[in-house]
Amino acid sequence: MTKYPGRQDGPVHETSAPLVSTAELVSFLDGARPPVLLDIRWRLGGPPGREEYAAGHLPGAVFLDLDADLAAPPGDGGRHPLPAPEDLQRVLRAAGVRADSPVVAYDGDNGSVAARAWWLLRWAGHREVAVLDGGYAAWVAEGRPVTTDVPAPEPGDIEVHPGAMPVLDADEAAALARDGVLLDARAPERYRGDVEPVDPQAGHVPGAVNAPFAGHLGADGRWLAPEALAARFVELGVTGDRVGTYCGSGVSAASVVLALELAGVTPTGRPAALYTGSWSHWSRDPERPVATGDR
Repeated sequence: MTKYPGRQDGPVHETSAPLVSTAELVSFLDGARPPVLLDIRWRLGGPPGREEYAAGHLPGAVFLDLDADLAAPPGDGGRHPLPAPEDLQRVLRAAGVRADSPVVAYDGDNGSVAARAWWLLRWAGHREVAVLDGGYAAWVAEGRPVTTDVPAPEPGDIEVHPGAMPVLDADEAAALARDGVLLDARAPERYRGDVEPVDPQAGHVPGAVNAPFAGHLGADGRWLAPEALAARFVELGVTGDRVGTYCGSGVSAASVVLALELAGVTPTGRPAALYTGSWSHWSRDPERPVATGDR
């Protein structure tokens, strides 16, 4: 897989480019080190992604359930808390992920869900992982092969070492909104507080800037070019490494972390921080301030 040098607290590592095209994926699958494919299809409110996977998926892809496999049970930490390291390691090993294996994750289309797997693998210390640009929709639109066969991968040996991606708690997110840039990846109507379909309160973290994840995409449903993404983030006030992201429950915000890296806005090896509990955590506490409107 395509790589670029990165830094993480010391020595230079090789890190996969965070996004791959369908054509690149075909090349990688035919190469000497074919990637592990992870199907991460999921939609808020359903239908269950496993049903879509059963109806057809990329050959060799293993389905991972966002709720059961890539998050701890909902509770005080929000709707999608980080999984325990030992649970994540068990899930990834069962999917065939090895310490030296590249990984490509895909979802239905826009990458906002697959980015959760990308972020978790990076958080776990795995460097060769990318998201498929355009997801399953792009793959099918190009007439590429799909199957209903369910693979039985050989168990992997990946070791999860959490902490390789920065995270924020509620107090740190509030401070970043005051002193840096905190990007809210939700749709504008949820940011403004016009509607709130799932969480206890409507609105946003005071001082946060709305940066809907859908803004990463062009009219064709593929991700914008890095230079276009960079211009978008500059317009949003991102000028350095004092930047963090959040969303409803810490899922689509991971795609903002990916987009910032793809754009080259955040320094190499210093990714944006993720408020993992996000609004589903913030809004649980009635003592935390809530802002509404466009600011």
